[in-house]
Amino acid sequence: MKLEHVQQTFISESRELLHEMESALLRLENVPTDNEALNTAFRAAHTIKGSSGVCSCEPIVDFTHAMESLLHEVRTGNVEVTPGVVGLLLDCCDHVGGLLDCIGAEDAPAAFAGLDGEGAALLDRLGVLQPLETPKVPVHREEAAVQRVDVPRVASPAWHISVRFGLQILRHGMDPLSLIRYLATMGEIVSLTTLIDRIPQAAEMDSECCYLGVEIDFAGDVTKQAIEQVFDYVRDDCFIRILTPHSCISDYIDLIRSVPEGDMRLGEILVASGALTRRELGEGLAAQSTQAAEPAAAESAANRKIGEILVGQGVLQEEIVDAALSRQKAALEHRSLEGSFLRVRADKLDELITLVGELVIASAGTSLAARRAGDAETTEAAANMARLVEEARDRALGLRMVPIRDTFNRFGRVVRDLGRELDKDVELLLSGTETELDKSMVERISDPLMHLVRNAVDHGIETRAVRAERGKPVRGRIQLNAYHETGSIVIEIADDGNGMNRARILERAIERGFDASRQALSDHEVFALVMEPGFSTADAVTNVSGRGVGMDVVRRNVEALRGSVRIESVEGVGSTIAIRLPLTLAIIDGFLVGVGSCSYVVPLEMVVECIELRDNGDRQNANRNYINLRGEVLPLLRLRDVFAAEGEPGRRQNIVVVQYGGARAGFVVDALLGEFQTVIKPLGRLFERLSGVSGSTILGSGEVALILDVQALVQRAVGREAGVYGETAPGKSPGSRVDQLGVQP
Repeated sequence: MKLEHVQQTFISESRELLHEMESALLRLENVPTDNEALNTAFRAAHTIKGSSGVCSCEPIVDFTHAMESLLHEVRTGNVEVTPGVVGLLLDCCDHVGGLLDCIGAEDAPAAFAGLDGEGAALLDRLGVLQPLETPKVPVHREEAAVQRVDVPRVASPAWHISVRFGLQILRHGMDPLSLIRYLATMGEIVSLTTLIDRIPQAAEMDSECCYLGVEIDFAGDVTKQAIEQVFDYVRDDCFIRILTPHSCISDYIDLIRSVPEGDMRLGEILVASGALTRRELGEGLAAQSTQAAEPAAAESAANRKIGEILVGQGVLQEEIVDAALSRQKAALEHRSLEGSFLRVRADKLDELITLVGELVIASAGTSLAARRAGDAETTEAAANMARLVEEARDRALGLRMVPIRDTFNRFGRVVRDLGRELDKDVELLLSGTETELDKSMVERISDPLMHLVRNAVDHGIETRAVRAERGKPVRGRIQLNAYHETGSIVIEIADDGNGMNRARILERAIERGFDASRQALSDHEVFALVMEPGFSTADAVTNVSGRGVGMDVVRRNVEALRGSVRIESVEGVGSTIAIRLPLTLAIIDGFLVGVGSCSYVVPLEMVVECIELRDNGDRQNANRNYINLRGEVLPLLRLRDVFAAEGEPGRRQNIVVVQYGGARAGFVVDALLGEFQTVIKPLGRLFERLSGVSGSTILGSGEVALILDVQALVQRAVGREAGVYGETAPGKSPGSRVDQLGVQP
């Protein structure tokens, strides 16, 4: 694997760890006693430090070591968790992120040098918070506390590390020499023996495989956990055994028995390095040969015995022991699950989705040809292939679906920092974080969400004094929520702040030349005015808002994803902005309809039902633009008129009832052609602004069908009927336009 790929993997994983650390620190700031959050932050810093050492990135190693030291002092209770400590650690996370950016710079040394001043200032602040005198813990104190004095032990004061590297670690981008070099930075390598016994004959050897093993005697003021962290990234692929200084002779004999080289090979190495004497080796092998206990059974018995002793001595309670064993089991299961994941480049996944899309089109053509041939066996084979293609499509699209959790988590830091800048007390609540969305859509929705969250803190949440006067809790709340609804994903940004001033918005709109006297505007239509370019109700321009840019960009970006934005607000209570997006941008299930000589596709998840349009001999009734559907007014939209379709209308017309965002409408069509797997093809630049159409697709016959923009067409139908009936629709009492049409917003 190329060095660039290793660095990219390191950078990607380190950024994920930084996000985890930030989230943990934010939780710790709210709940200083949250030990799990503290441990998460410590593990993240330690892992970044270890992987930085493997990649020989010394600036990150040195800086994260200082972070890790402060976190260790917090864990031991020597430093108290305060907002200042958390703020410093968050600043350190930002600095580590900057150091990661330097790795990929054209002139990396100069980039690192440019951050020296910032890093030095942070290191000074870290040094002030750490206790001036921290007593050195003897290397083996934690091991000596549990040692038995009556068990024969070796005289060697050094750690012994036995490693057999996995065959595939070179392909995975790991360098055994880098691991050993990093280990040397933690202490002194007393002796090192390289084993090449596993190297096969030249004809059978694979140059990309690693056949090496090492036996290391190591001296240093470290713990066993610290040594294990050195080999974290290769632990699953390698054989690793670590023996503490002055370990039992039986532990060394167990090691000799477990390695593939055989008793005498490793025995001689241990004797030569001084870890064992020849007499200890001989006596240990002789004693081991008389024991026939099965290792697993012996380990189980030992664990059970230790538990009985601890409970009997009153050191621990049975419930605590059971809980610890349960957590250990869960950790092992989690490691097993982590081993089942595989990182795949996004462009390769996109290529797979594209090929699956072409396969869907080819399958549709095969099914059409089979129906025309009229051969039963061919038709059945085509049906089986279509079923398998559909399953492959669903599995392929599932690969691109990711939880929105990571996107939501990054806003915790934004809310905290902006709240402090504006002197506001704000908390962020997350829900629906497991809701999945297409990865490409997640990346494109991040910036609009960022702007809406910042707006909620700046415009929405009041200052502490204002909230106290209004009888609200001093701490304001912003909530991010995501959920699935009728084949779409809805993302809501809600706050319990000021809300929107309807009169103020209309006043600013009139100042900008908007004629509000032409029609009565609903609240939703008034609030939608804030998404017009250049529109702002702010009296002053700040570094956060007030320039009238942002909300129009939000709407434009969302609509580019075939989505919509809806604002609901109550003055003095709060606002909710809902973004509705399709689940995927690649392949959908569609419902094919015919109008004249043209074909159109309606996204299947938006189709509620299909009914026949009956005129009952009344032509006036047949041509009107609404019907009574089970006691509710259903506005109609005749696609023949919308798209000026050519060809004679069918003898019978049908209505496809669709729903988007709670609003319903009926599309009048000539023919219902059934379900159709639709591969979305983007429109060219000439047609990208075409109203009522969101894309195109290729039918099995090779013809092109347009994919309808249900959102725009439903809004057109509902708005037209509202305009026809003004404030009161037939059979409805006065009220909002939505109520008059008998549909939900």
